[in-house]
Amino acid sequence: MKKALTLAGSDSSGGAGIQADLKTFQENDVYGMTALTSIVAMDPDNHWNHEVFPIDVQIVEKQLNTILSVGIDAMKTGMLGSVDIIELGAKKIDEHKLKNVVIDPVMVCKGEDEVLQPENTDAMRELLVPRATIVTPNLFEAWQLAQTGPIKTVDDMKETAARIHELGAQHVIIKGGTGLQTDKATDLFYDGKEFILLEKDKLDTTYNHGAGCTFAAAITANLAKGTSVKDAVLAAKEFVTAAIKHGWKLNQYVGPVMHGALHKYE
Repeated sequence: MKKALTLAGSDSSGGAGIQADLKTFQENDVYGMTALTSIVAMDPDNHWNHEVFPIDVQIVEKQLNTILSVGIDAMKTGMLGSVDIIELGAKKIDEHKLKNVVIDPVMVCKGEDEVLQPENTDAMRELLVPRATIVTPNLFEAWQLAQTGPIKTVDDMKETAARIHELGAQHVIIKGGTGLQTDKATDLFYDGKEFILLEKDKLDTTYNHGAGCTFAAAITANLAKGTSVKDAVLAAKEFVTAAIKHGWKLNQYVGPVMHGALHKYE
């Protein structure tokens, strides 16, 4: 059985982070292993306010050593939390000559609109992007990595993707989703030569918690199974679109995507 690593935070509510990654790996017939970087809790008495509890870098390294002693076919990153952990991730990629590296450059918790730790973005740009098989930013994360400005059009997406590719990433997929003023939910894939638009009908739902993690994890799972990067992205787009389409209400604050939707309902 193919194996995948997720180096990311834990979402106590179960919709995003390593919980989303493991559900996605399982749905795609890949065995998932986890190295936790942080634990995120939500305050039910304060409008679901996110509280982040970092895990010491030495403990993160011990988890990675456990997983890498087994061996993996692909890996992804999510919320990393500190420059030390980003440096550790880069070191392990090099030491173990890891392939199929998916960098999901998580910079903020859902509902936030500014980078929590700008130094982490700098470290991701310098240390992880150049080691990435593919980088999977949303619109905000993409222009932060590229050091441009807010993305408003498809042409902006193309310029930003090209800049991220110049940083060393082999491939880039910018998740435009419903963030652009277009008729479709639009993502942009770039392999250094060709721009490919991935378009789906926009879904009228707010139950999309964990969509970004799920998309990156689906790419990771498909890469672990030997799929080409382009085909992994296309398969992940189908997977996450179904997951969003069948998202559901968890409580008055959040609704997660349905990770098994593609196989159960489509």
